[in-house]
Amino acid sequence: MKHALTMKNGIPVFELKGKIMGGPEANAFHEELKKTVAGGQRKIIIDLGEVEWMNSSGLGMLISALTTVKNAGGDLKLARATEKITSLLVITKLSSVFDSQPTLEATIAAFK
Repeated sequence: MKHALTMKNGIPVFELKGKIMGGPEANAFHEELKKTVAGGQRKIIIDLGEVEWMNSSGLGMLISALTTVKNAGGDLKLARATEKITSLLVITKLSSVFDSQPTLEATIAAFK
């Protein structure tokens, strides 16, 4: 998994790419997320548009990210989840936990 942090309309967007399976890459992502939240950002988007596959550790990483942001009084939303990832969220019933939008623009608008 690779990740990049960009800003869209003043909102941090974590762009995840590849296979999300936990491990050192997930730890690096979570550390950057914690720094972003500690820096005062309370609205966070995770862009899943280029995620090929995700296992249970990857789902755990998303839940951990949501918990970190919520505990800081913020909100985390998912953007551009692929059909595979959307199916995984539905099967695990996490689709009721995460606010997921089909486009980045719709995700940004959902914060307002």
